[in-house]
Amino acid sequence: MTVSNPHSFAHPTSNARRTPRAPIIDQDGREIPLETLRRASFETGGFDFQSWSGNGFAPLSRAQRLARLEALAKLLDVAFILPGTKIRYGLDGLIGLVPVVGDIITTAISLWIVREARELGAPWHLTARMLGNVALDGAVGAVPLLGDAFDVMFRADIRNMRLLRRWIDKQR
Repeated sequence: MTVSNPHSFAHPTSNARRTPRAPIIDQDGREIPLETLRRASFETGGFDFQSWSGNGFAPLSRAQRLARLEALAKLLDVAFILPGTKIRYGLDGLIGLVPVVGDIITTAISLWIVREARELGAPWHLTARMLGNVALDGAVGAVPLLGDAFDVMFRADIRNMRLLRRWIDKQR
């Protein structure tokens, strides 16, 4: 097999042409400007996280935050289906099987969802109701086996996201 262009398989550190043939895109499909990549070079000894809008550290828009919260709520409450039935369960029910620690972890994640709702501007009465759902889920979920069945049926995070989405829809 002969190669017509000897530089086509050149080592990345060689002096071969370094311009990409196609645009570089991030995980969301947005094109990354070459100037940003040159500015964010590790060779210069630093990386400017704030200048690049496609990075994971940039502030998220309201819609992106809502999408992230909804995905997390679905993962916690309805991500899986019990084979042979129509019963849906999530990581909340699975992690809750671990005594005490599992319930603490899932309650902490649910509280984070409430905190994010508050940062999105949810009023105190809405966050109080969301906290009530989390408290009920955490208290009953701490009971072995019966609490895990309650976690699967009650779905506090999905309830909280419905409350938040309904409030946001009324704001428009």
